[in-house]
Amino acid sequence: MNILIVEDEPVIRQELEILLKNALYEVTALREFGQVPADILRIDPDLVLLDLNLPGESGFDICVKVRIQSDVPVIFLTSRTDSADELNGMITGGDDYITKPFYPPVLLARIAAVLKRAKKDSDRELSRLQYKGVKLHLAKGCVTFGEKSAELTKNEMKILHCLFQRQGEFVPRADMIEYLWDNQVYIDDNSLSVNVTRLRNKLGSMGLGGFIETKRGMGYRI
Repeated sequence: MNILIVEDEPVIRQELEILLKNALYEVTALREFGQVPADILRIDPDLVLLDLNLPGESGFDICVKVRIQSDVPVIFLTSRTDSADELNGMITGGDDYITKPFYPPVLLARIAAVLKRAKKDSDRELSRLQYKGVKLHLAKGCVTFGEKSAELTKNEMKILHCLFQRQGEFVPRADMIEYLWDNQVYIDDNSLSVNVTRLRNKLGSMGLGGFIETKRGMGYRI
């Protein structure tokens, strides 16, 4: 398990590195803080220990940017004790919030708990990405059925991902448009139809012509 430390105070950063290495974690620590969100996505750790008071962007802002592309567990470390800050940490996508000075055994226990919860969520997510013999491979950007496979565009991938998460349910078109385009100012409703048609053509070439159902007034389902 690789834990990324994002802490600008050298003494605290070193304490965390020693503590985590002694607990047999692989540790990476940032020492430059000009592009923290990009660094987190590039390193792709199993968990991030993120200080709130960093040069430039706050930990809250960094977490919001990371959450757009990643579900990596984030534990905020801060000297702030305001309950409003803790609430803000949860709202912006944090998995836990620990105040300094921290008690090492408690920090290690909280890290272990967050990693365990993340693994369960990951296992649950993987199970949802298989349905009726069809497998959706997010990392590879493709869908497979038996020996057949098809590469997917970003929107096609998101359409299937949305449907796999709600297997057996009709997903309203409005929900899918929001999921695909994240409340952009205006999206032509026809854009969804075009993407679904292209996706159906790819699935049809794999022998899955009826995999995505449509019901007027209710939406799509698998």
